[in-house]
Amino acid sequence: MKITVCIGSSCHIKGSRQVVEQLQHLIADNQLGEKVELGGTFCMGNCQQGVCVTVDGEFFSVTPETVTDFFQKNVKEKV
Repeated sequence: MKITVCIGSSCHIKGSRQVVEQLQHLIADNQLGEKVELGGTFCMGNCQQGVCVTVDGEFFSVTPETVTDFFQKNVKEKV
């Protein structure tokens, strides 16, 4: 599974750094490092919806406040 987080300026302002850090911890805490690849990219073209995240190409809008629920539903349950 590949998770990509936008780290462009608009998403950065909306908390992409915190989203990345929380995802890193969640992946490690759930021992999913072998199954989940976490990467960053610049603008995904959905700046108004940021923080933009894709999971195997499927788009999601995530915030630092919703990242744990996002991880449970869209990563942990699908690995």
